[in-house]
Amino acid sequence: MIHDIFMPALSSTMTEGKIVSWVKSPGDKVEKGETVVVVESDKADMDVESFYEGYLAIILVEAGQEAPVGNAIALIAETQEEITQAQQKAPSNPPKSPEPSTTHTPEIKADTTPKVAVTTTVSPSPNGRNGRIVASPRAKKLAQELKVNLHSLQGSGPYGRIVAEDVELAAGKTPTSTVTFTPPTTPVTTVKPIPPTPTPVTAGETVPLTTFQKALVQNMVATLGVPTFHVGYTITTDGLDKLYKQIKSKGVTMTALLAKAVAVTLQKHPLVNANYTDQGIQYPQSINIAIAVAMPDGGLITPVLQNADQVDIYSLSRIWKELVERARAKQLQPQEYNSGTFTLSNLGMFGVDRFDAILPPGQGSILAIGASRPQVVATSEGLFGIQRQMAVNITCDHRVIYGSHAAAFLQDLAKLIETNAQSLTM
Repeated sequence: MIHDIFMPALSSTMTEGKIVSWVKSPGDKVEKGETVVVVESDKADMDVESFYEGYLAIILVEAGQEAPVGNAIALIAETQEEITQAQQKAPSNPPKSPEPSTTHTPEIKADTTPKVAVTTTVSPSPNGRNGRIVASPRAKKLAQELKVNLHSLQGSGPYGRIVAEDVELAAGKTPTSTVTFTPPTTPVTTVKPIPPTPTPVTAGETVPLTTFQKALVQNMVATLGVPTFHVGYTITTDGLDKLYKQIKSKGVTMTALLAKAVAVTLQKHPLVNANYTDQGIQYPQSINIAIAVAMPDGGLITPVLQNADQVDIYSLSRIWKELVERARAKQLQPQEYNSGTFTLSNLGMFGVDRFDAILPPGQGSILAIGASRPQVVATSEGLFGIQRQMAVNITCDHRVIYGSHAAAFLQDLAKLIETNAQSLTM
């Protein structure tokens, strides 16, 4: 029997995908649950695994090419004898399925039953979901090189995912970059902002959008129908800057401090953490802070610090560092970038004074953060002094949040940063 491999829908907004690389070549044996191809979705590179055992007969969409969701990208033959038959069956133009998937759960469309599964959810059990291994591509490669059985490992990555460090430890090697969630005792390299790398172009040339950029365009257009408003506030950061200098050597980042301060403040303002639905105002069960990160090759992604109000600042900083590294390697799982309830956009690290941020789909608020700079101010004693101040600007969905709600939130955020920054380490 011959099976089609279809371009999977890896997110609710994905209409087409790009082949990053084929793990298997025509004629190669394919085991059930084995990775066949790596597909670039609108946010990450995902491993696509086979539901069937057989041989990769023919590749219809080569690496670097794109195909609509539901289009056939390759054929798998159950026996070697059927490879020639599959190659003869291959259409010159792969057929398009009627409609792409519109659910958050990745789907692979086939004639009658799914032919390919996409690993997009992970489980804390060592064998992953339904007995399948949940591991990063690098971990799988290392396991083959070091002859380590992935079934015997307990993943230390997010949601039990097996990462390269787990494989190295199992092989008796010193991990190249161990990530733990305890307060560090040695200096840790902080995450530095990386501005997008301009693509070399020729005057008059039209450069096609990347998959990331297409998804960003769709999201921005989707927000045009939302009534929004902006509220600005100036916050004195002397206390926060002092705290940052004290704990920076322990691996704490300013991004994590700001996320923690916002998350703690949201505990008092659940409406600002809520979002609009056709059924009414939805209040999330947790406070998940999404933070905008520019990708080096263009596009934008928002890794999420889940339950940021509950996690200590040292763990939060380490989690953030690991999220950014995997985001830039396009290895984030969907729940690690689409589960945010409130978003931060920090251009202050680039020296920007103030700006407005566009509200992300499905959220009620986003906070734009400007740079902290020394300012001449009048003190309460009527004298002049120097204080470091930053301007923040919140964009809100007016169907959910009113001006007084946004103002009260910013007022409490400023109070926390200005007078009680030390509490962020508790």
